[in-house]
Amino acid sequence: MAEESFAFAANSLREADRDRYLATLVLPAEARPGITALMAFNADVAGIRDRVSGPQPGEIRLQWWNDALTGEGHGAVRQNPIADALLDTIEKYGLPVGTLQRLIGARRFDLYDDPMPDLQSFEGYAGETASTLLQLSAMILNGGEPVEEGDAAGHLGVAQAMIGHIRSIGYVSSKGRIMLPWSLLEANGVRESELFAGQESEGLHAALSQVAELAGEHLAKAKAAIAKTPVKLRPAFAIYPLLERQLADWQQSASNPFAPPSDRADWRKIAAISWWALRQR
Repeated sequence: MAEESFAFAANSLREADRDRYLATLVLPAEARPGITALMAFNADVAGIRDRVSGPQPGEIRLQWWNDALTGEGHGAVRQNPIADALLDTIEKYGLPVGTLQRLIGARRFDLYDDPMPDLQSFEGYAGETASTLLQLSAMILNGGEPVEEGDAAGHLGVAQAMIGHIRSIGYVSSKGRIMLPWSLLEANGVRESELFAGQESEGLHAALSQVAELAGEHLAKAKAAIAKTPVKLRPAFAIYPLLERQLADWQQSASNPFAPPSDRADWRKIAAISWWALRQR
């Protein structure tokens, strides 16, 4: 079943998280299935809120994943192809289950409508989610051995979360949620009612520009850290060129922050990722 499970995970990731899927295309063939399974697991967990009717069933689904990781009911768990692929990956590379459990724990925040309190909380959330995926991907590329990749995963994960949320603020706020640091928005005079109604303001533009500037700083630090990372580990960070372009595109067309974000064709993304990967060798 393992081969079929990994194929299912790849298809699931392609549908649920296109950019992360495209970034796996430049991975070494031997590491690609494991990293793809890891990313598919994250996509499933990240999408729980959109598939359930409220926090309680969402909590049940998160608990299912937590139990799956700790070995409870593995016979039934293995019937889920993403779980099957993930468990095989954990066994093959010795991935730390506790780290994945913290990712699940961080995703509990997604189930509720509480605003993201402040920048420190946001960076912690990004670290337990986006940065964790990058760190574990590097570990898989290292054959399961722990890696010292500097701050590449930390900075790139935070940048990815920031860029993703400034681009999706229209969709997220339409659902009555605030995922960007509320303290930063509030300091610029942004009101919840205006945000949820999709009303622009100078304060909102200022706040989003500040987040974009912070994201750019994290990208720059990630770029420097990746340059110091062993060559064989660098493909773990292949999402970098997409984030760099998404941030630049947003900064050029940020006149209406609530509009759906512009996106580039897959072939352009693949070309950018491939060119970036070639330059890392």
